[in-house]
Amino acid sequence: MGGVRALILDASILLADDCDGNAAPTLRSGADFLFCALHFSQFRKVNLLEKMSEVYSFDCFKVSISAVEVLMNEIAVAWDDVGKDVLFVLSNVDTGGDTKKHPSAHYVKKLEELPLTLCCLNKKVASKEAITVGYCMKPSRQADFAKRGAFPLYSIQHDLMFLPLSYDLSIPLQLQEIDVILHKATDEILSVELNLSLAPKITYTNGMEELRRTLPSHPHCCVIDPFNNIYPVLDRLKIQYLLLGLEDLNKEGFSKIRGAHFLKVDSYNDPSLTDKLLEAKVSLPSIVKPQVACGVSSAHSMAIVFSLEDYKELQVPLPAVIQVVDVSSNEENNGVDEKGDPQEYVDHSSTLFKFYVLGEKVFHAVKKSTPNGDVLMKLSQANQLKPLVFDSLKSLPTAEKNQFGDEAVDLELVKNAANLLRGKLDLTIFGFDVVIQEGTGDHVIVDVNYLPSFKEVPDDVAIPAFWDAIKNKFQEVQQTISQPQNVDTKET
Repeated sequence: MGGVRALILDASILLADDCDGNAAPTLRSGADFLFCALHFSQFRKVNLLEKMSEVYSFDCFKVSISAVEVLMNEIAVAWDDVGKDVLFVLSNVDTGGDTKKHPSAHYVKKLEELPLTLCCLNKKVASKEAITVGYCMKPSRQADFAKRGAFPLYSIQHDLMFLPLSYDLSIPLQLQEIDVILHKATDEILSVELNLSLAPKITYTNGMEELRRTLPSHPHCCVIDPFNNIYPVLDRLKIQYLLLGLEDLNKEGFSKIRGAHFLKVDSYNDPSLTDKLLEAKVSLPSIVKPQVACGVSSAHSMAIVFSLEDYKELQVPLPAVIQVVDVSSNEENNGVDEKGDPQEYVDHSSTLFKFYVLGEKVFHAVKKSTPNGDVLMKLSQANQLKPLVFDSLKSLPTAEKNQFGDEAVDLELVKNAANLLRGKLDLTIFGFDVVIQEGTGDHVIVDVNYLPSFKEVPDDVAIPAFWDAIKNKFQEVQQTISQPQNVDTKET
């Protein structure tokens, strides 16, 4: 067998035990994800239930177990692109009283075993350079990546095999077959307690906690990226302090790149809040975000504030970070006019540049951003001059169209910033958002996140770069492990 390239799945492994001949078939837990993974992987043909085959564009045959050998020979001819690399899968549960196992079949107890089975079989015939990547993230994210062809269960040309980790199976057993762990740990955070000087206290789901406990006993597994490395992107305040280091990239007479002006607040009723805002050069309107950047639902509850009075009844969770995306270039007055009032909002042409770092490569896309100041003010007036509260994942107010184009961004400057951030964060795959201040041309980084979807980049460009980033990181780690440790040989 040259690796499994097609499957025949018997109904016994797909249907729930309580199915009968009269009722509509009920699929076992995990069947939908399995179908999706197979459909969007590089398997060419798959056999399964007739109704599901119509949904996922698979072939379906009705045949008795005793006729499987005849069917297998017919399939080998019909599916000449896969030859005899076909795996016939049955349930390991005795459903008919016949304890004899079919000689041509492979038996599994539950659907979750099947991807691991395919991985093990294909590794036996794969080249020595083949890398098995175990990935764990929420199902919707897995499906999005799989639809784009990013997680092939079988890939000869790229020497990569992707295995969805299942918390319903033994974690150590799965790690034995895996070279690389790709995770979106922020998908499985239950709670976060931040501490600026220490590592955050994070509570993960039971499955993720077990994976983190088990990994140290499997040092051969390269984690992309180590859990400790993603801690800064959980904390908006830490990211803001890190972005202060961008100043080293700026040159006199050229566009600058920087983070947004910011201020941390622990209470919206702080009597000295006005002075602190002025000292931090945070003008109005400003955006208020929870300090926790991701992993919990409240991390995306935000508000645009138009007056100092707005802060008193604000519902954005504390501690929070107040940012101003663009401030006046009049630095002498620290962001206020002669009357001491906050200066007007300075527009960034309603344009957001999303940058994606995939290993050594940097890509970007242009998207709509928050509207101009006059539009925001009209929204506020329609809302009885109250703050505009929104969920950044669902209802972020945006302009009708972006006004800047690619020609407005200094790609060399931003790529230098990407390299600096890659070094400081020690992350392989991450993204950040940039807006350009009108008038000054300052490039302002307003958000940094780990393992973004990079869906704005065409798949034929992004997916190979994604794979290369994984392979290169693995090879880099392997070289580090294989290098002999320096030994002090000086005589005493």
